Amino acid sequence: MLRTKSVWTAIDRRKDGLRILVARFRGRGVPASRYDVWMASLGPSEDLLRRVQSGAITWARFARAYRQELFADGPIDELSRTIKNHGQKFTLRLIRRLAQKDAVTLLCHCAEDQPHCHRHVLRAIILGA
Repeated sequence: MLRTKSVWTAIDRRKDGLRILVARFRGRGVPASRYDVWMASLGPSEDLLRRVQSGAITWARFARAYRQELFADGPIDELSRTIKNHGQKFTLRLIRRLAQKDAVTLLCHCAEDQPHCHRHVLRAIILGA
């Protein structure tokens, strides 16, 4: 089962399973006890986050751009002629497999009831990956 929560929502070890913080920044005052692993590379880029928060782009455009960021080739690909990284697709597949066997919870700093949070987009991408 793949769930989403705010990193500040009460921890439920029985239901949450593996708690993954999926934000570029760990956040000031967020103790490591609030999550099991921090995967900064699964958060949107600073530029993209800034643009959606300022209203410079729509939520729909943000979601498309965020998806592109997740699957974009990285600088390491320029150093490899045959073996390509292809962004985070292998990490996304791993999370999907883990969630098929046990509970996994994607965490972000947004409020629990925030409908426009990248953790919801990420969940949909993982389930469709």
